[in-house]
Amino acid sequence: MRGNSDKTTRIVSAIALAAVLSPAAALAGSPEPAPSEPVVAAPAPAPSVDWTGFYGGAQLGFADVEADGGLEGDGAIGGLTLGYDYDFGNYVVGGALDYDFADVDVGGAATLENVARAKLRAGAKLGQSGLLYATGGAAQADAGALGTDTGYFLGGGYEQMVSDSFSVGAEALWHEFEDFDGSGVDVNATTLQVRGTFRF
Repeated sequence: MRGNSDKTTRIVSAIALAAVLSPAAALAGSPEPAPSEPVVAAPAPAPSVDWTGFYGGAQLGFADVEADGGLEGDGAIGGLTLGYDYDFGNYVVGGALDYDFADVDVGGAATLENVARAKLRAGAKLGQSGLLYATGGAAQADAGALGTDTGYFLGGGYEQMVSDSFSVGAEALWHEFEDFDGSGVDVNATTLQVRGTFRF
């Protein structure tokens, strides 16, 4: 009986030893894991420009003027602008005052000498630093011998911030003056101008 007990003890000991040595043997032959590559986070997108604030600058371009009776003329126009914008996140709303000097001969009957505007504008931000907008408001034109009259204008433009405080852009406007200064003559004018503005 004792022989069987010794034999059983040796078998149990052998099984226990094999169980202990098997994981060690498996680990001894396994290669070291490759080092993991460092995770590089993507750079955060640049923050969008905040358009809120006052601005002032200058503009220069071209005016095409037409009046009843086949009268027309074109020439240079340019002046100053001063305004304020408020940034709502994806959209911008603002107002401005423009004053342009001109010397456009309208068919020898009158000369467009200046145009003043009170304008509203609203637009959508494009990318990080662009603004596409529509604009409109009241315009007053001085046409020399034909007098001075108030009408309205509509148009649109695009503005691009090129630094923290300076933007460049272009704007096209269509003006309408009905019965100019009681003369019975309707006058319209189209202007296309480039502009640069400082923000403060």
